[in-house]
Amino acid sequence: MGLPMLKQYKPKTPGTRGLVLVDKSELYKGSSYKPLTKKISKSSGRNNTGRVTVRGQGGGATKLYRLVDFKRNKVNVPASVLRLEYDPNRTAFIALIEYQDDTKEKAYIIAPNKLKVGDVVVSAERTDVLPGNCAQLRNIPVGTTVHNIEVKIGKGAQYCRSAGTYAQVLGRDGASVIVKLSSGEVRLVNGLCRATIGVVSNADHANQNLGKAGRSRHKGIRPTVRGVAMNPVDHPHGGGEGRTSGGRHPVSYSGVPAKGYKTVRNKNRAYIIRGRGAK
Repeated sequence: MGLPMLKQYKPKTPGTRGLVLVDKSELYKGSSYKPLTKKISKSSGRNNTGRVTVRGQGGGATKLYRLVDFKRNKVNVPASVLRLEYDPNRTAFIALIEYQDDTKEKAYIIAPNKLKVGDVVVSAERTDVLPGNCAQLRNIPVGTTVHNIEVKIGKGAQYCRSAGTYAQVLGRDGASVIVKLSSGEVRLVNGLCRATIGVVSNADHANQNLGKAGRSRHKGIRPTVRGVAMNPVDHPHGGGEGRTSGGRHPVSYSGVPAKGYKTVRNKNRAYIIRGRGAK
């Protein structure tokens, strides 16, 4: 698919005033491929004991979960792209592919930019540098833009999966590959880990303006209340006479410092060459 276009609406109603959405006219109009979907129950931000651990979640439209193949472990078998679809569970678009062997197996993958219906993609140790092809990082040329990056061999992609994200292969260091992520972080990844060529689709997702609160509620997002507007029992920033700024040390709801505090565990810090905040 080409670059997604933004649609601006004329203010015929209050909800369409300032409304800017991504144009999805190139996507498949029908429903999802049922064998690759499953029912998901809403948690509304609650854990297994019923306590709210993630605030601001609840409600929203009912949706099916699409089983996306992040491992791409069916190697050396070409697959053709049948259609491009919207996925309500993620910001990127997805593509339904069919493997060109006797099984005719179908799978969902994250759709990269410039992937079109009818294109052929393949997963192998070494492939051509084309959008949607998957290969081991050690065999991807330096300077190539990639996404869907594995961190542990065979576990499946964990980095660069959301709309518009990508990483760049900068070089090699022994058995590891030096990768620069969208955040600016430069880190080492095992060369046997897989990555997919290209940039994740729907880069204009960040430029949308939903236009009204109801559209957020349809997505399952509840109103966000500032900590300084709460009582002391509800948030570390709460309480005080009159309007207060929250104190000298801004923190999260659970008390974790909000600015400059490093949350990366020491055992993972060894793989980071340059942090995302480095100048």
